[in-house]
Amino acid sequence: MLAAVQSFAFQGIDTVPVEIQVQIAPGLPAFAIVGLPDKAVAESRERVRAALTALGLSLPPKRILVNLAPADLLKEGSHFDLPIALALLAAMEVIPREDAAEYAALGELGLDGRIAPVAGVLPAAIGAASRGLGLICPAAQGAEAAWAGDARLLAAGSLLQLINHFKGDQVLDPPEPPELPPAASGPDLIDVKGQETAKRALEVAAAGGHNLLLIGPPGAGKSMLAARLPGLLPDLTPAESLEVSMVHSVAGLLSGGRLLRRPPYREPHHSASQPALIGGGQRARPGEISLAHRGVLFLDELPEFPRQTLEALRQPLETGRATIARAAAHITYPARFQLVAAMNPCRCGHLGDPARECGKAPRCGEEYQGRLSGPLLDRIDLFVEVQPIPPQELTRVRPSESTAKVAARVAAARARQRARYGEAGPSCNAEADGAVLRSTIAAEPDALAFAEQAAERLRLSTRGFARTLRVARTLADLADCDRVTRLHVAEALSWRARGVRETA
Repeated sequence: MLAAVQSFAFQGIDTVPVEIQVQIAPGLPAFAIVGLPDKAVAESRERVRAALTALGLSLPPKRILVNLAPADLLKEGSHFDLPIALALLAAMEVIPREDAAEYAALGELGLDGRIAPVAGVLPAAIGAASRGLGLICPAAQGAEAAWAGDARLLAAGSLLQLINHFKGDQVLDPPEPPELPPAASGPDLIDVKGQETAKRALEVAAAGGHNLLLIGPPGAGKSMLAARLPGLLPDLTPAESLEVSMVHSVAGLLSGGRLLRRPPYREPHHSASQPALIGGGQRARPGEISLAHRGVLFLDELPEFPRQTLEALRQPLETGRATIARAAAHITYPARFQLVAAMNPCRCGHLGDPARECGKAPRCGEEYQGRLSGPLLDRIDLFVEVQPIPPQELTRVRPSESTAKVAARVAAARARQRARYGEAGPSCNAEADGAVLRSTIAAEPDALAFAEQAAERLRLSTRGFARTLRVARTLADLADCDRVTRLHVAEALSWRARGVRETA
């Protein structure tokens, strides 16, 4: 007796079809799983055996062989429990084989037959729909799978419900996608007193998707400013929302089956390891840079991160993806994130303040900032010095603009960029090709000549020059200007020349 049920393995957010084949043949009683299973998959036979026993079913006293095809692909995760159980039930003729073959399945089985949530339901539902299959998933994740559109879905809470459904004794209603949650209100810019230069940098960074580095003594407000950047960003487009939600689904972080509508904001501690930040580990999970895809990655105390971890950011910052190389496969996750970082000017944090700086100044500042390599700094567009506001001035500063007011200008600038590049092009200026930007500035010979002279004098690298043009283009968009002027180029150069040494 032979039966088969489809399931999926995951390579990044991509799904790879896996066919679970079960054969029950005469011979000594045995239950074997082959096809390169990992430890969690190999343990499935005990969970499946216990779940069937809880339903009053016993395995036939024959040789049971479970093959996970293709056999040369490593199978990882407990989500293979449910398809193995369904294929086994079909081989035992408890459920119709033809009906089971029309579905892909994933879910973890409890010892009492309940089906527990697993990671990756959303990409699995999309993968099943693209192959003309239905999807069987845990009931708790039916709403998540419903975002796949026209896919035939069965969301069951237990193995018994599925058996009754296939035998016609019970009908499982197809799940519906939940309503999108209202946008959560985050910290407001109106709470920030003073810091007009830093707030201007936040607006420019949000409008163009530019990387930003905040430098200043402890308590100056760097973290407070960074926390307000996500509120300035526009909502994710439907395509971006689906892509970001698929990453979070693979990581098991998509709560309530709701797609993410706001750009994610991730702030890992500086003790984070390289696999935690970039991605990897035993099962090649997405890292913080992928969880921040289409959103903001905030790295506080930037020089305190391990040097090797920071250097691993260089390639994803350019390519927008993180590729994890393993012996068996290369796994790629999207990682088009906006880097926002904060740091003190030196280890004690008070470099430049004669009353408070340590006795090693200014050498301590050079050593501390020297932890950041030139190639990494070259990928940052805006350098901002954040100085503390004296207490006596906090009550005298005029009220700041609200986040909503600044976000409206940012949204208008982003709309101009989408109109310029088209729906299939870059989503913001930070992703635009350098040749495109040079063609937009070439219409203003004075501005182009000024940019070239300044780049030569400041010894900007080719990357640094292109990033300066991107910032200048964003400044023009914020000013509702079709052309980049000399004034926009000058302001863009001023952001690049501040704070930390410029290195080619």
